[in-house]
Amino acid sequence: MEQNNFIIVLTTVETEQQTEELSQKILEKKLGACVQTQKIKSRYWWKGEIKCGDEYLLSIKTKTKLFSDLSKFIEKNHPYETPEIVQIPIINGSDEYLEWLESVLICEKS
Repeated sequence: MEQNNFIIVLTTVETEQQTEELSQKILEKKLGACVQTQKIKSRYWWKGEIKCGDEYLLSIKTKTKLFSDLSKFIEKNHPYETPEIVQIPIINGSDEYLEWLESVLICEKS
């Protein structure tokens, strides 16, 4: 199994309900095989000011070739004006896990 076919995409949302809704939609569209969420505290610059707030981080396991579609989907369905959409390559992983990712994300778009 070629290791560099897979990525983790990160995004954040403000509420638990947004987390649940966005995660469910991503999985239903098969743009991700797994979405893990955790509550975090974010500090960031926004419109010339330092902001601080609670957010939920979504870690989406997917295929590299689905990044463009996933990115567009997040932008369309995300509540933020400028959502975080960051791609992190999966450099290595267990064959069994990566085979599972591959099996879940089989799509006609090859």
